[in-house]
Amino acid sequence: MCSLGLSGSLTSLDWCVVGGYFLLLFGLAWWVINKSKNTASDYFLAGNSLSWFIVGASIFASNIGSEHLVGLAGSGCTDGVTLAHFELHAWCLLILAWVFIPFYIRSKVFTMPEFLERRFSPNARWVLSLISLVAYVVTKVAVGIFAGGVVFQVLLPELHFCGLDSFWVGSILVIVLTGIYTMLGGMRAVAYTESLQTLILIFGSLLVTLYGLMALGKCDGGDGSLVAGWKNLRQVCANQEEGRDMLNLWKPLLPKGIEGTWSPVIEKGGDGQIVRQAWYFKDRSQGSHYPWLGMLFCAPIIGLWYWCTDQYIVQRALSARSERDARRGSVFAACLKLLPVFIFIIPGMICFALSYHGTAGLETLITEQNGLKVAAAKECQGAFPLMVREVLPSGVRGIVVAGLLSALMSSLAGVFNACATLFTMDFYQKFRKNVSEQQLVWVGRAATAVMIVVGLAWIPIIQGKNGLYDYLQSVQGYFSPPILTVFLLGVFWKRMNARGAMAALVVGFLLAILRLGIDTAATLGTEFSENSFCWFVNNVYFQYYSVFIMAVCIACMVGVSYATAEPDYAKIRGLTYGTTSEEERARSRESWSWPDVVASCAVLAAILAAYLYFVG
Repeated sequence: MCSLGLSGSLTSLDWCVVGGYFLLLFGLAWWVINKSKNTASDYFLAGNSLSWFIVGASIFASNIGSEHLVGLAGSGCTDGVTLAHFELHAWCLLILAWVFIPFYIRSKVFTMPEFLERRFSPNARWVLSLISLVAYVVTKVAVGIFAGGVVFQVLLPELHFCGLDSFWVGSILVIVLTGIYTMLGGMRAVAYTESLQTLILIFGSLLVTLYGLMALGKCDGGDGSLVAGWKNLRQVCANQEEGRDMLNLWKPLLPKGIEGTWSPVIEKGGDGQIVRQAWYFKDRSQGSHYPWLGMLFCAPIIGLWYWCTDQYIVQRALSARSERDARRGSVFAACLKLLPVFIFIIPGMICFALSYHGTAGLETLITEQNGLKVAAAKECQGAFPLMVREVLPSGVRGIVVAGLLSALMSSLAGVFNACATLFTMDFYQKFRKNVSEQQLVWVGRAATAVMIVVGLAWIPIIQGKNGLYDYLQSVQGYFSPPILTVFLLGVFWKRMNARGAMAALVVGFLLAILRLGIDTAATLGTEFSENSFCWFVNNVYFQYYSVFIMAVCIACMVGVSYATAEPDYAKIRGLTYGTTSEEERARSRESWSWPDVVASCAVLAAILAAYLYFVG
């Protein structure tokens, strides 16, 4: 038994710290709202006035949200550093900075679909907007709301209001408060508040890691030092005798100790509902299994789509005051992106180790199977807020709770503004010509409200899944391939035309909807006949299905493009490598600077060091 000697509940001091943070946050938002000019450019792109620091901090805060606080820390508790692969995709931000930024800035667009319209056709723009809106609703919006509920459920389990438990009260509070300042202030309010939230989030999360390691260092009679804590962590999480390999990034194609041929495994929870079906062997007692093949070759599809082509992220770079600020902000965000391994995954592992030692308040995270202590997947989703509640002292706990709420709100604020921008600029403005700037802003606010309602309605689907991060990565794996295909081939291959892009987008979107529909039906309890089409699709491992979609999209785009007429190269000047003039390239090179190059090299070196360290 390892005792921490802390109360675990929020004290008056904690609430004062949280209250002070929210006063500061909304004070900043109010100041920004008063500075706003109520124009479309200001509401959706902050009037192209953001410095590199605001761009980078905003990108990081938008990314580091609910899926990290609940999903990534939870995966650290069950699977160790396996999902650090996704965090080490910081190199994708360097691709954004050095490869894509020049084309985006030269095009002077509001949205990524608008860039596709310039490169291909209006139809490509509308299809991408539709895909993006659907993907945002079933991933970012719903996941953000769900994670807010989990945090409140752990920290304030006694909170009830009008028949709603703490989960739903927390979900609604987070989304309403975030929606208010997002609807009023637009992109400028989102970016500036995210910069403040980034500082609070990093500081607070680092405190969780440090206090957690010190608490773990006291177990087994240790001296409570960070070194003792890390040594204890390695002993527990890399215990080969008990089948744990949580400090190894590279998992075998099949879990250790399992022999045989590839075949589907259908897993059911205690209530009989299917919680996972996957076309690969899996031993539930050892947590999730992400084979190295999928993580090395399939996961980058999601990374490149997310960091280089997703409106949610790229909108911050589009809001920069210059190409240099956009590039430098992206490089700065890449530096920050290295932190989640240490401020989310490691705390999740610490939580598992403390539970392993019988720490009071954390007992529910571990169960016994066949005489071995293993992580309970569902309970581990609350690993990070549990660490906040049980490990931190009063006052410090309030700072970290503020950081928790910061991350939840920043990720939701970013997606709300991205959804509003897509709907307003890519749909409404196209069908309603000659509308005023003020009307566009109000339509954007109305679109935000609709996203809130739809996101709330999708939460029951997430609740039926076996882990928030698994759900998020699988759905993004379905929607990302067609988008990444048209952007990559569109920028690097001038021969690709509008018909080829439409073929790739439509076919890829239909394949994604097919898989999502079948997965959703299985989650809700539908059982497919063995060896039927739906059964087979549902059992293919999601990363391999993502590669399948990517291959089909590439084949469609190349085949259709070469079967039809060449594009008009004069109309796509500056939008592909093959149509960019030497003068344009020279202007872009003028914005380069040696600090950006050095920082980029440092990011790559840090990623390589992490890959070498976390090898079993």
